Amino acid sequence: MDVQVAPLRAWDDFFPGSDRFARPDFKDISKWNNRVVSNLLYYQTNYLMVAAAVVSIVGFLSPLNMLIGGTVVVLVFMGFVWVSHNKDILRRLKKQYPTTFVVVIMLSSYFLISYLGDVMVFMFGITLPLLLMFVHASLRLRNIKNKLENKMEGIGLKKTPMGIILDALEQQEDSINKLADYISKVKE
Repeated sequence: MDVQVAPLRAWDDFFPGSDRFARPDFKDISKWNNRVVSNLLYYQTNYLMVAAAVVSIVGFLSPLNMLIGGTVVVLVFMGFVWVSHNKDILRRLKKQYPTTFVVVIMLSSYFLISYLGDVMVFMFGITLPLLLMFVHASLRLRNIKNKLENKMEGIGLKKTPMGIILDALEQQEDSINKLADYISKVKE
């Protein structure tokens, strides 16, 4: 699989004036989820830069605890994804309630890290970057370029790190997945 890194978006596009931000429609969870997924795919390199800055600061202050915390979160995430791929009921829950799935992963990681060491490292080094990404992705309105890039990602023209993570969480749009399956069958 050829993984490509998405380009770094201009910071004035990533964080423009308040006219490009709006509160999501909490009554339409599907639309809100679509906005979050689209923004996570489109701004993934910007999110990586912000997360790297926060992780670097926390890692500089407490390197061993940051390493332990990061390892625990990655192992718990991989374990939950593996279990959800092998149990149909968990797969359906993950697809229907992705935020709950991520919260369960974070809570499980929190309890393991509290058993192993410093909880503040978990809160600031791991949870804060995820929270910043989720809040930005929820509030940032999409534009035409954002939608086009996401369609290209969805039909398999590009594969990025965030696309792989969202695939593991089964958060790609269903219509895009159907189109990608059809294109792959045509290629065969």
